[in-house]
Amino acid sequence: MKKLSFTLLLVLLSGIKTLADETPTISPTAIYEGKDGEEEGQSYSGTAPLAVRFMANPENADGWTAYYEWRFTRENEQEPYLIRYEQDTEYTFLEAGAHSIVLYATFTQGTEKVEYTEEYWSTQTPIKISISESMLEMPNAFSPNGDDKNNIFKAKKYQSIVEFDAYIFNRWGQKLYEWHDPAGGWDGTYKGKDVAQGVYYVLVKAKGADGRRFNIKRDVNLLRGYTESNSTNNP
Repeated sequence: MKKLSFTLLLVLLSGIKTLADETPTISPTAIYEGKDGEEEGQSYSGTAPLAVRFMANPENADGWTAYYEWRFTRENEQEPYLIRYEQDTEYTFLEAGAHSIVLYATFTQGTEKVEYTEEYWSTQTPIKISISESMLEMPNAFSPNGDDKNNIFKAKKYQSIVEFDAYIFNRWGQKLYEWHDPAGGWDGTYKGKDVAQGVYYVLVKAKGADGRRFNIKRDVNLLRGYTESNSTNNP
């Protein structure tokens, strides 16, 4: 009789353990493009635009009905500025500052319910995305002479630029080139042919992730005969 009771107790304990092991869980993570390629983590500091994939990573969810809420909140704010309802979602950050992201998840199966909501996140660390303030600097000269140094007129420094339009004009106001990516630039040609050495004009209109507006107007010195050795020998 004792052996039978002990056996029944083991079966019951085993059943309890199985139910516990089958409770749905979440493990939210962020996947973004870092310096060394695609990275995964709970926090990231970078520049805009920054595209991030958010993964719920549910486990033991088979047979359960799942409801998801990805909540995006700005630093020092209580209410989310964005809610997404997919299991996994993507978002491109264009606004400077700190962003906090949490996943509310509810699993139901018959009368059973498992929740990961406000109470759960009161003891968990949310995903943190920090976007830096904007910056944009344009040079006043370049030397497209084929030496692979300073051959392209482009932004000298930039970060968190979400809108960008640049135009090159000659001294008569004729537009020679335009580009709309801060990583791009002008190679000193017009319709496939080299333009003459001289002074040109650049107009740049851009917007940063922090709302800052850039309106840059300046001369551009195109120096075809300039080389690094010339600069050293003839300061």
